[in-house]
Amino acid sequence: MVQLVGSLRKELSDTLSTCKVLVVGAGGIGCELLKNLVLTGFKQIEVIDLDTIDVSNLNRQFLFQKKHVGKSKAQVAKESVLQFCPTVNITAYHDSIMNPEYNVEFFRKFMLVMNALDNRAARNHVNRMCLAADIPLIESGTAGYLGQVTVIKKGMTECYECQPKPTQKTFPGCTIRNTPSEPIHCIVWAKYLFNQLFGEEDADQEVSPDTADPEASWNPEDTAARATASEMDGDIKRVSTKEWARSTGYDAVKLFNKLFKDDIKYLLTMDKLWKTRKAPTPLDWQQLKNSACPREVSVGSGLKDQQVLGVWGLCQLFQHSVETLRSQLKEKGEAAELVWDKDDPPAMDFVTAAANLRMHIFSMNTKSRFDVKSMAGNIIPAIATTNAVIAGLIVLEGLKILSGELESCRTIFLNKCPSLRKKLLVPCILDPPSANCYVCASKPEVTVKLDVHKTTVLSLQDRILKERFGMVAPDVQIEDGKGTILISSEEGETETNNSKFLADFGIRNGSRLQVDDFLQDYTLLVNVLHTEELQKDVEFEVVGEAPDKAPPPQTNQEEVNSITNGNKDSAQPSTSSKAPAEDDDVMIVDSEEEEEEEGASSSTAPTSTKRKHPDAETGETSTKRPRMDQSSAAAADNDDDDVIALD
Repeated sequence: MVQLVGSLRKELSDTLSTCKVLVVGAGGIGCELLKNLVLTGFKQIEVIDLDTIDVSNLNRQFLFQKKHVGKSKAQVAKESVLQFCPTVNITAYHDSIMNPEYNVEFFRKFMLVMNALDNRAARNHVNRMCLAADIPLIESGTAGYLGQVTVIKKGMTECYECQPKPTQKTFPGCTIRNTPSEPIHCIVWAKYLFNQLFGEEDADQEVSPDTADPEASWNPEDTAARATASEMDGDIKRVSTKEWARSTGYDAVKLFNKLFKDDIKYLLTMDKLWKTRKAPTPLDWQQLKNSACPREVSVGSGLKDQQVLGVWGLCQLFQHSVETLRSQLKEKGEAAELVWDKDDPPAMDFVTAAANLRMHIFSMNTKSRFDVKSMAGNIIPAIATTNAVIAGLIVLEGLKILSGELESCRTIFLNKCPSLRKKLLVPCILDPPSANCYVCASKPEVTVKLDVHKTTVLSLQDRILKERFGMVAPDVQIEDGKGTILISSEEGETETNNSKFLADFGIRNGSRLQVDDFLQDYTLLVNVLHTEELQKDVEFEVVGEAPDKAPPPQTNQEEVNSITNGNKDSAQPSTSSKAPAEDDDVMIVDSEEEEEEEGASSSTAPTSTKRKHPDAETGETSTKRPRMDQSSAAAADNDDDDVIALD
């Protein structure tokens, strides 16, 4: 007779009380997941999250209260969960999972890793760490009413990066307001700003730092006092940007100094935000005017959609667009509102100028008007019940793994509308690893098409290796028979190479680069395909998922074995799951009958016609099994705030 402890078999219950699990992310999904874990019987839990609690989190991240605003999500989540079960041993880290101290050995102490992230970079990183440590990973994501949970195991299933993914196109809303790290964050912020100044105000689209936010001061006593004051007032007071702008008569210079100088200086007082990030640099209108180059003075002189303006040119464009929009408001009468339209020149000019100025402040490369226009989009709200359903499914898949029933694990999709069999939850058989994956294949390699006479070493490092292939600290060696070190992760060793072109080091068509990221225990062989025929503004292209092989290298078998990821003797493809945010691949499935038919056929041959619903965070599509799509909504991981989906 089976002995039960609660609803679980005694053997499984005993396993839960001793096994260590890692939860990466303590936001929307993370809060629900931590609660589920302790109530299920898990006793050894570690949770890591870099973020702090924002007021906008309180409507769904139920482990947090108003008094916690400004505090560490991981730490507060731990304290709140302990109230459910005080005997649980929980360790909280207020840190980035990409910190070098969380290395392969750190991951190996866990029996299971559960992702509740909100950005691709972190997902890629956790994917590779679980690959190197050979630890099962449960990946998840939500976007609106859509959600997904999948299991990733080295050598048995696809890893997060097995399928090609286009450029990331959706991001957590909380990032937009305080810590933008990509141009798209600034573009969405500029759209918010347009609505705050000229359109319909939305409290969820505030653009200025909250002056009552305790995060502004990292003095615990001050934090407590501010929280208490907020309780007494009934709520945290917010300054109306539109009301303030009207009081100035929409003075462009005053608006500029508030948005790009005063607000940025206030952000700098939140010192903990900048311990692991590069701090922003405030701008001052008068200083920029005094130091402006003559060619940047006139907004109308040769301005084209494809041109990228200098800082003073952006200031002039900002001023001109504000004045034009102010006139439009005046013509419409008192209490009038404008609606942002990407095809409306003044509105587009305003967003272009404001977004690019913010990019400059946060040390990003600015964009042309054409690029800004192409990235405009809509908001997908976070739904608390979706997070709850997905968190429950994560635990169920975890119980299968810990019961030794990995073969029964499934990718499960939560749909907005019922399938033809009136099902909202649709399971799919896990796909095997892709032989052409540049992460989990036994000998990962890719072919990159670029112009060796125009591509700098710095561009190779930042744009290709870090941004495109998700590496953290790459080391690059040229396979030229000399072992030339092109890039070193050790500070100062190869910085003099950064401004030089690849051709300066003898790199040409057919050259091969061995790239190692020791933190991720990851090695990639890059075949260089020289071309001078790339499209305008395109720096490089990755040639398919299966690389077009460059001329074979002069190497022996030992060298081939040395580029196998994870254990050097690993001959099996390895997997893991991608690290940010959030924001997983979500696929809409209409019918379970299709899944059953395909499950039967997949045992003899893998399916080749695949289609996946767009990723909510990235707007991307990757592959799974052929399905009929009923809805075109995007899907993403909602660790934190609202997710911004871009058309």
